[in-house]
Order: sequence, then C-alpha cells, then structure tokens
Amino acid sequence: MVSSEYERRIADRFATFDQDGNGYIDREDFASAAKAVLAEFGVPARSDRGQALYAGAEAFWQGMAGMADRDGDQRITRDEFVGGAVKRLRDNPERFAEIARPFLHAALAVADGDGDGRATVDDTVRVLRALGAGEGVARGAAGVLDADADGKVGEAEVVPAFARYFTVPE
Repeated sequence: MVSSEYERRIADRFATFDQDGNGYIDREDFASAAKAVLAEFGVPARSDRGQALYAGAEAFWQGMAGMADRDGDQRITRDEFVGGAVKRLRDNPERFAEIARPFLHAALAVADGDGDGRATVDDTVRVLRALGAGEGVARGAAGVLDADADGKVGEAEVVPAFARYFTVPE
C-alpha cells in the first residue's frame, strides 16, 4: 500500500501510463500511446517512423513489465507500479531512462518536422497532449524541457527529465 510521500507521488504517476483508465497498465496502454502520437502527426503506422514508435512502445512495456509485473499476468497494478519504482528505480533513474529511451527517441522522430533530431516546443506540446497531458501541463513541461530556450527539445533533454519525473527522488 502507498505509505511514504515518495510512494504517493509515484502512485500519482500511474495514471500517466494507464491510458485507458482500466486500473492497470498493460501492453495495450503502450500501443495506444504510440497510436495517439502517430495520429497527432499524421504518420502512418506502417512507415519507418511509425514502426520505430511501436517498437519503442513495446520495448518500454517489456522493460516496465520486467521491473513491476510481479505476478506475471502481463498487467501492472498500481501497487505493482509503486513497488517496482520503490524497489528498482528510486535510486537509479538512469535505469528508467534507458527503458524509456527507445520510445522517447521514436516519439521525437515523429514530432521532428525538419529532421534535425529535435522537436519544436510546439510539437513537443502536441506529443504530450497526445499522451494525455492537459494543455497547461504540456506547455509548461515543454517550456522546461527547452532549457536553452532555443525553441527545440532533443533526446538529451527529454530522456533525463522523463526519468526524473517518473522516479521523483525524495
């Protein structure tokens, strides 16, 4: 059960992954996230970028399930999610970053309109909105991600920030 402040904050992050709101995280949640990002940018699922995003979503799911699906039922409950984070990620956000990297890399490639390896702040907002963030949260997060204020967000900024957000060290 959720007891410490750290565990409460991690439990709040659970809903970010539970895309369909059914009370657990599963492979379909990751596929739905990929589908939503592709739809937002009009990128076909069968394109190279579409396939890379689905492959990244699958890799992310596999990594997450490997850390948190304690009973092996291919579903991660809130308690499993919190327990996995507390036991395996609390002191190692880099591990989470590596699990998330293929998905984040592919999502940036989908949003990267000019092929320079970075997405505009506005396109980053679109990705975050497609993943379920509200407009204000998405805009605020994208602004923070653009740490050098050049109007672009790259993998070197996104991956560590994502890991920090989801591992929320005390």
